[in-house]
Formats: sequence, structure tokens, C-alpha cells
Amino acid sequence: MRREQKQPLSLLRFYLVVGVLCVLLALLVWQILSLQILDSERGYTFLQNQGDMRSVRTAEIPAYRGVILDRRGEPLALSTPVVSIYANPQLLKNSDRLEELAEALDMELSLLQDKLARYDSKQFMYLLRHQVPDHARDILDKRIKGVFGEREYRRFYPAGEVAAQLVGFTNVDGQGIAGLELTYNEWLKGTPGKKKYIKDLHGEVVRDIGVLQPAKPGKDLVLSIDLRLQYQQHRELQRAVSALSAASGTVVTLDSHTGEVLAMVNYPVYNPNGSKSGSPDSRRNRAMTDVYEPGSTMKSLTMVAALESGRYTPDTMIDTSPGRIRVGPKVYPDPRNYGLISMTRVLQKSSQVGVTKIALDLGHEPIWDVFNRFGIGQSPGTGFPGESAGKLPNRPRWYATEKVSLAFGYGISATPLQLASAYSVFANEGKQLPISLLALEGETPEGKQIISRETAAQLLGMLHAVTGEHGTARKARVSGYQVGGKTGTVHKVGPAGYEKDKYVALFAGIAPIDNPRIVTVVVINDPKGKLYGGGAVAAPVFSQITSGTLRILGVPPSEIGTLSEAGKSAPGGAT
Repeated sequence: MRREQKQPLSLLRFYLVVGVLCVLLALLVWQILSLQILDSERGYTFLQNQGDMRSVRTAEIPAYRGVILDRRGEPLALSTPVVSIYANPQLLKNSDRLEELAEALDMELSLLQDKLARYDSKQFMYLLRHQVPDHARDILDKRIKGVFGEREYRRFYPAGEVAAQLVGFTNVDGQGIAGLELTYNEWLKGTPGKKKYIKDLHGEVVRDIGVLQPAKPGKDLVLSIDLRLQYQQHRELQRAVSALSAASGTVVTLDSHTGEVLAMVNYPVYNPNGSKSGSPDSRRNRAMTDVYEPGSTMKSLTMVAALESGRYTPDTMIDTSPGRIRVGPKVYPDPRNYGLISMTRVLQKSSQVGVTKIALDLGHEPIWDVFNRFGIGQSPGTGFPGESAGKLPNRPRWYATEKVSLAFGYGISATPLQLASAYSVFANEGKQLPISLLALEGETPEGKQIISRETAAQLLGMLHAVTGEHGTARKARVSGYQVGGKTGTVHKVGPAGYEKDKYVALFAGIAPIDNPRIVTVVVINDPKGKLYGGGAVAAPVFSQITSGTLRILGVPPSEIGTLSEAGKSAPGGAT
């Protein structure tokens, strides 16, 4: 009885299994018929997708980076097509052609083998980046299994070291990492595209399928600098720094009517087309990042405070006898006793005694206010990486010596660009314009009226006297043109305070003084030898640079006798 009950149960299980298998077989047959016969299009799509998952790849199309140009359209930075050689270590590591490949790459075989060992578990590694197409083709034509090439762009700088610190440079992937290349990276870099291609089992590209998204090139950038001036000023600065055995030098030239930077050069320099192995010292754009005590160049701004007080005019007489003056524990001497002289002559001779008496009479508040209005201690707002704001202290308590030293330009700091911007106020009828590193299109910004037109005209006359026969800046004069400016000489600040035998020589000048076109600041850092003052060191550089600059710009020679009355001879011997 028990055996008769088990038999039907076993048959039932058998038929159930057979039924399931038949159903699965029927489904499989149906799927095959559906894909290949009944719905061929859907079947093709299915098989195509399965194949694509294994062989179709998506690659990035590099975008052309925008060109950087000077104001006249001369290229300062552009991208050239190159080829990067890469490899699949999985395919290459066991190749019997490694020695041949190493020779083609100009690489030691051991180095290539070491690199393959480091990337043993990877499927991608670069062998060479940014090769000229001909060299890359020589390598790829050997058709070594696992070695491939891809098109990229390499940045090239036609002006080389002449504009390097301003323009900056990119990294190997084409991203800006210094200078204006960094500041305007998003503007310049463009948007990469995408394309599809088919690879075989060995990683070789069989066929390009098509572009999914075209690359969008970056936008061009037009700078305010004139490359002609850049070359000329670079040459003169290099010559001066070398002759003086100075640590460094900087020159900045502004268009007084627009606020545009026409030239900005530094020395030492580096070549951005090389390995970019230049020292960090040579890469700094000192005109915007390095600060100095401006020294006597600030006396011009102190004179503004005096004129605005209503108690002084350029002809006001000041007694500087006996040639020195004591303030607290400190004595401020003049080179000699100038006696009773006009305020114009005080500036012309850079009289410590005269400026001290003015500062003691005014107090430090109005002087500080003028410095602040002129932008000392404030960022120029150009967006340049590392741009310094300088320093203008505003402490609740001032010692007597601090009040006086402020008028001399000590205890504060400014960049060469800030100093040029301050002097542009005198050249632009009392207005200060925003500083621009880009060429302006259309209308010039209105600017801000910092001082009255009358005061600006008076200062122009006084600055012209400084470059006269008896002024401290007579070496700044330019043949055929009337110029004006102010010298500055300051001790360098070291870890223990002011260093006795190390100086910074400065000159801030305007040309032509009768119809201002440019403002130029020269800074010579740590000149060696007997000559170290602003009048002896920086002023001659200004003269050479300005002579060439005015002629390149086509500025007509000055007409004698066109200065305002404020700049003419004043009682006390001012000239």
C-alpha cells in the first residue's frame, strides 16, 4: 500500500520539472525569435548596446584656451596643438619592444620599466606630455602595442620673460596657476567637448563614431600694456639693475588719462616657456605684491595737506635755519642750512626741516587723511593674485616722532602700483581713476575727485621744480620734454629694524608735466656701491625710460613756458 502511494507523487514531481524546463526553453526560443526575426530592429539595438558596452568609449575633446593680447593685438599667450603619448601598462609591460620604445622616448630603459611597475595595476599612464606633432608621430608610427597618442594644447608665450610676471602661466593641464592666467582662468579656459570612438580588444582606436558635444573655445583677453613699451622698459631696467648690482627693480607706467597700465616690468625675471623652474623670487610681480616705505615721495602728498589747510601756498616762506630740527629724541637734519625758503623749494630740496615744520604745524590728522584719500593702505582692486594693499596705520595714540615720520613717508608701506596711482591724481587734474590691467573699450571711467584742480596744478608746478637745475631729481630730466616728479630714499627694513647700509631708491614722475600723458614709478631695491639715493639711482632710469616711452607713444615735445604760474620761480630761489 505504501509503494502504491509514492509512485504517483514521484511522477508528479517529474512532470513538474519537465514542465518548468519546457516553459524556460519556450521563453528562450521566443526571445531569440523576437530579437532576430519578429523584431529585427529591437534585436539589433539590443546586440548593438551590448557591444557598445564593451568597445565604445567616450573621450574629452580639449578646448582651445583664449589668446592673451596686448593693447595693439600682439600675442602674449596662445595655445598650440601638441600630442601627448600615453600607454596601457597592462598591454605594454610584457612587450618585447620596451628597449625600442625607451629609445624613441629618449628615456632610460630602467626608468621606463620602473614606471611600468608603479602603474602595474592601472590601465593608463602618460609617457610624454605636450610633444610637437612630428616627434609624436615618429613614436606612434612604430605601432608598439599599448602605446597611444592624444591631441592636447600647450601654452606658448611669445614675449617670454618680458611680460612673464604679469601674464603668468598655466600648468600642464592648461589651467592658469599664476598671474592673469590665474585671475581670468574661467574666461580663458573654454569648455571641453565630447566624442565617441570604438576600441578593439587591444585598446587600439578602430574608428571615431562622431562628436557628441563640440569643444567651446575660451575667450580672448586684451591687456592694457603696450608690448613696445614693455620691451623698452625691460631693457632699461635690466641694464640699471645689473650696473648697480641691485637685488631687484620695478617700473610701472600708467596712462594718466585712463588709469590703464601701459607697462609693468620687474627684474629678475624667468622664462615661462621653459621648465618654469625659476625661483619664486623671480616669479613675483613686485609692482603689485611687494611693498616698500615710499619715503620722500610722500612729501608731495604732505604738501597737498598744507595747501588744503589754507595756511600755505607754493610761495609761503619757511625758515629752515639752522639746517636741523629736534623732535623728541630725534634730530632731523638737512644736507646744509637752506635758510628762509619757499614751500616749493622745500619740496625741491626735499628739506627735512621744512617738512617737519609743516607737519608739526598741521598735525598728523590732515596728512593721514590725504594719504588715505590717495589710496595708501587700500587694495587697487585689480584682482591680481597676491595684490597687496600696503599699510597706513591709524593708531589711537601717536608719538611726536611718528607724526613727523608720517609726513616723510616712513612707518607706512605701498606698492609701486599704488604710488603710481597716487601721482596720477596730480596728472589728471585731481581725479583718481580705477587702475585697469585690461584695455578699456569705450568711455573712460569718470574717476573720483580727490583734490581740487587748483591744488593739482600747484603740485605739478612744484614737482617740475624738483627736476630743475637745483632740485634733487635733475637727473630725471628728459631732452625735449618738461617733466616733474619726486625722489625717495629709504633704509631697508630687516629683522632687527632699519638696516644701516641697505636702501631702496624710488622716483615717481609725470611726463610731460605741461600736458601729462604718463605717470611712471621706478623702484631700485638694494643698489650696491656709492650711489644709492633716489635722485642718483632711480631718477636716471626714469629719464631713459620716459624718453623712449614718449617717443614710442608719439607724444610731441614740450613747449617751453606752458606751465602754470604755480610752477614758476618763487621767492627763496625756487625754480
